[in-house]
Amino acid sequence: MNNNRILINNLKIFQGINQNIINVLLILFGTLLLTISAKVQVPFWPVPMTMQTFVVFLIGSTYGIRLSFLTLIAYLIEGAMGLPVFAAGGGLMYLTGPTAGYLYGMTLAAVVISYFANQGYSSSYLKLFISIIIGSIIIFTLGVLYLGSIIGYNKALQAGLLPFIPSELFKIALAVLLIPTLNKIIK
Repeated sequence: MNNNRILINNLKIFQGINQNIINVLLILFGTLLLTISAKVQVPFWPVPMTMQTFVVFLIGSTYGIRLSFLTLIAYLIEGAMGLPVFAAGGGLMYLTGPTAGYLYGMTLAAVVISYFANQGYSSSYLKLFISIIIGSIIIFTLGVLYLGSIIGYNKALQAGLLPFIPSELFKIALAVLLIPTLNKIIK
C-alpha cells in the first residue's frame, strides 16, 4: 500500500466506507476540482492563469497512479460528453482542438507525478519539486507539440508556452510548499 492510500485511509471521514465508494467519491471530487480550476481565472502577468495544472499536481501527488489516471480520464470523458468542464465549455472538439495536447499531457503528468509520489517524493520539498517539474514539462511538451502541428511550432511556443512560464512557476512553487506540509500535518 502506498503512502497516498495510507494518507487517504487515515482520514476519519473515510473510515467504515467501502474502498470502491471512496475511490468513486475521490474521482468525482478530483473532476470537480479540475472543472472549478479550469473556470476560475486569476489575474497574472503576462496572461491570466487558471489553477488547472496546480490541481493536476495535487491529484498526482495524493491519489496514487490508478486513481489519478482514472480521475483525469473521467474528466476527459465528462468533457467529451459535453459537460462544461473545460475552460470554455465541453464537447468532443476539445479532445481534438488546439488545446487537446495539454489535456492529454495533464493526464500523463498526473500518472508520472503519482509514480514519484509512490516512491516517497511527495513528502520531500526537493523531490516533489523535481516530480512536478517533470510533470509540467510533460504537459507543455505535449501541448506545444500538438498545438504546433496545427498552427506551427514557432507560434505554438510564442502562444502556448512562453506566456505561461511565470504562472506555471508560481503554481509549482505553491504546490511544492503546500503538499509536503499537508502530508506532515495529516500524519
